[in-house]
Amino acid sequence: MFYTTDTNKHGLAHDPFKAIVAPRPIGWIGSRGMDGSVNLAPYSFFNAISDRPKLVMFSSAGYKHSQRNAVETGEFTCNFVSRHLVEKMNVSSAAVGYGVDEFALAGLTAKTGELVDAPYVAEAFAVLECRVTETLVPKSLTGDASENIMVFGQVVGIRIDETIIRDGRLDMAIARPVARMGYMDYSEGSDVFEMFRPQI
Repeated sequence: MFYTTDTNKHGLAHDPFKAIVAPRPIGWIGSRGMDGSVNLAPYSFFNAISDRPKLVMFSSAGYKHSQRNAVETGEFTCNFVSRHLVEKMNVSSAAVGYGVDEFALAGLTAKTGELVDAPYVAEAFAVLECRVTETLVPKSLTGDASENIMVFGQVVGIRIDETIIRDGRLDMAIARPVARMGYMDYSEGSDVFEMFRPQI
């Protein structure tokens, strides 16, 4: 099978693009509005993009509540989605009005960051506290602006629950991170194996 994305005629019941680019980490973004309201929402278009400095990015089609809050306040948190929180993460994805507290909706505890005035999930195994460095609207091949809004943030603080630390590093078999696989599919990272880079 081959198809061009300008027509998207793949003949399948659902677009396979997101399933091919998988697994994708979930950016569970906590933010506070200028009015003091809190917001929590998951983004599967999310990733770490740099280690020096530590930079992350999240993106979605349209100007969502997380983008609005992050741009207006300059701060957000990214909360680690583990297997024990995945159902609550899903609840926080509900399309609700601006100002609705998704922490309360999902039965989660919101705490304010050490370095940023943005809420984080107290039950999460790890949290990245971020300050916005820039926003970007990516362009297509024709130069037209897409519908997507990308928010970049520099990680200024990291919180880790020490129960997932073993032998001086995070034990992913304990942390059990969850990733998005496309469609309504998710995967859970308990099947962890190690490989070392070859020395040639």
